[in-house]
Amino acid sequence: MRDTQHQLEMAEELMQQLRSKATELLLREEWSDSIQVYSQFIDLCQHQTPITPKLHKSLCLALSNRAEARSRLRDYAHALKDCDEALKIESAHFKTLVCKGKILLNLNRYSMALSCFRAAQLDPQANGSSVGLNEYLQKCKKLELMSKTGVYDVSEWVVSGFRAKPPEPAEYIGAVEIRRSGIRGRGLFATKNIEAGSLVLISKAVATERGILPGHDLDENAQLVMWKTFNEKVLDSVAKCSRTCGLISTLSSGEDEDELEVPEINVFRPESVEFGYSSEKKVDASRILSILDVNSIVEDSISSKVLGKNSDYYGVGLWILASFINHSCVPNARRLHVGDYVVVHASRDVKAGEELTFAYFDVLNPLENRNEMSKTWGFRCSCRRCKFEAELCLRQEGIGEIEMGFERGMDAAAAVYKLEEGMRKWKVKEKETGYLRASFWAAYGSEKLMRSWGRRIPTMESVVDSIVEAVGSDERVLKMVVEKLKKGNGGSSVVEIERALKLGRGVYGKVMKKQAMKSLLGLGILEPSY
Repeated sequence: MRDTQHQLEMAEELMQQLRSKATELLLREEWSDSIQVYSQFIDLCQHQTPITPKLHKSLCLALSNRAEARSRLRDYAHALKDCDEALKIESAHFKTLVCKGKILLNLNRYSMALSCFRAAQLDPQANGSSVGLNEYLQKCKKLELMSKTGVYDVSEWVVSGFRAKPPEPAEYIGAVEIRRSGIRGRGLFATKNIEAGSLVLISKAVATERGILPGHDLDENAQLVMWKTFNEKVLDSVAKCSRTCGLISTLSSGEDEDELEVPEINVFRPESVEFGYSSEKKVDASRILSILDVNSIVEDSISSKVLGKNSDYYGVGLWILASFINHSCVPNARRLHVGDYVVVHASRDVKAGEELTFAYFDVLNPLENRNEMSKTWGFRCSCRRCKFEAELCLRQEGIGEIEMGFERGMDAAAAVYKLEEGMRKWKVKEKETGYLRASFWAAYGSEKLMRSWGRRIPTMESVVDSIVEAVGSDERVLKMVVEKLKKGNGGSSVVEIERALKLGRGVYGKVMKKQAMKSLLGLGILEPSY
């Protein structure tokens, strides 16, 4: 009897020591060490018989604290499991409800997070708590609404000159679905008409890695280090969460595209229970790395803009749903990068049933140049523009001569004149006129050209409109239009300013109000003439 009592006392003393040590480590934010000590304490508690009410309370708190530490290490699967175990002991445990709510918020499961915070609000502790429960509640409500409507506004952030933190977006999936693609493998398709600038999806990265740009480019060694760190981050996320692993596994590794299933779009919604949030699934690291080789996205590319401080960095990341978007030389989508989120929007009007596409490389180039650039991506583009230009080259020698002449330094004005005359002679249709003007955009983008040839070539406005209709809004086209407006010294018409703003919405999306867009484009001081 004395031995048993002595053993109980020793066990109780050991548990007290472990609990004190774990709490100290937690307060010092030494997450891994605190998890290890809390695990020892929890294991010891669970082997005590009988488990007294006092011990139950200690066990509940320990599970809640371990969940907090695990969540700080982004081990959300184990953290949620700890929260659920704690809530089995005490269903209305304030600290656990708040912890679980924060984890679900990080996982973009807004409705479930909101339920946790509302339950916690019923506890008397809520009034004197320092966790900012009301702020979490308001944030959840705002993000839940945003996830349903896709309304995201960065106006204040833009007008402030990107000084503050960007407003946090909610994950959002618009009117799209995944189908078999006539371009390659599977693609993302519009299920209804989408107006230029309208948001298509907002997605948080599985992982990102960024490096400061010392000059124009990172050297090879720096890129290799970045890539290695990025791969490790993704593999860590995959190992900790079966849902992340399952979602990444829907992507192609480049060799098995035709054998892969076409996933339902609902699988990618944060509230989906597909794949679960356990951490027990075995990870095929080699396949994951092959998937990253094919699907990772560089933030600052020809079809994207990086807003805020990240624009000073070279960044790479994995945004799963955006990775389903194929290339076309007649792209209709662009993306913004805000923090760790990608915001995809239509760069021109998109019809229901049309596949959404990015420009993987600079499509404001002649066919031969585009063919060379597509080789570096491991494919040859066969979009309707490429087919049309290839057929035209076979039928009309003139187009080949213009392309060769332009490459060899032909005068831009002469190239444009020959092209415009040729298109009239070849009876090129209106949409296809935009294709060819896009191919020779470098020649068109000259103010001197417009002055020298006058009415013998189309106005810059008609050229811009035809290019944008064909290949979507492009930052360089927008820049040229804006510069022309600024040179007008305040004499620009309402129509001209509205054209620039429409182009801006194609480049940046409908994520800011008109005044913010004018500020971003440097048009804030311009007043229209009537």
